[in-house]
Amino acid sequence: MTQPSTTITTSRIRSFDGTELAVHQTGEGRALLLLHGLFSSAETNWIKFGHAARLASAGFRVIMPDLRAHGQSGAPHDPAAYPRDVLVDDALSLIDTLGLDDFDLGGFSLGARTTAKLLAAGVTPRKAVLAGMGWEGLTGWGRRRDFFVTAIDRRDEVKRGDPHFLAVAFMKTQGIDPIAARLLLDSFGDVDTDALVKRDVPVLVVCGADDQDNGSAPELARQLHVATYREIRGTHMSSVLEPALADEMVSFLTA
Repeated sequence: MTQPSTTITTSRIRSFDGTELAVHQTGEGRALLLLHGLFSSAETNWIKFGHAARLASAGFRVIMPDLRAHGQSGAPHDPAAYPRDVLVDDALSLIDTLGLDDFDLGGFSLGARTTAKLLAAGVTPRKAVLAGMGWEGLTGWGRRRDFFVTAIDRRDEVKRGDPHFLAVAFMKTQGIDPIAARLLLDSFGDVDTDALVKRDVPVLVVCGADDQDNGSAPELARQLHVATYREIRGTHMSSVLEPALADEMVSFLTA
């Protein structure tokens, strides 16, 4: 169910290569940078179902960029705009531009994977949230990436019942540019899990009880140095609608 609207301000910030990123913010207080999932947007992932409002009411300045090739952000067709791990570079650029030196960090699905890569690269938030992510989603991303590449390439021919149907339907509903999305998928590098598991940043791993899309969330929590695992209702697609997602994040971030 769609939640009541909250006051959202949107600015456009140029990333390291000049690509414009739409950055949505709400609330005042401690900075919390949240990254959404693949083919989604800040609106769909964090705003529409009340998570941003809940976090803002708990005392956070919630910062929610639309990732490159998503939402209201730029979706260039030039392959040069998609160097290896471009989403990591975009996040680093935003952290620098916004002057974030004492902040929390989190993401759902692709946003969680990007968060994990930022942690592995040495970014040091006070706390971090990995939502909708399992261990295999970090260590075996190639198979998952190939699934979405196939969905894009076959987007005009898949029918209901095809394993790619829901991904294609969601991509079309979200108005995703298939050319830009294909280029973005090709930019994803492996997560340095050796570096990740050595980090001592406290991490919340939160996942739907029926969400196995990115592998085992409990195993991800076991692998991390300092982690808390919380299970909520839902699948990969439905868990992000659950108020419990924001509740678990608030509980962890304010403890």
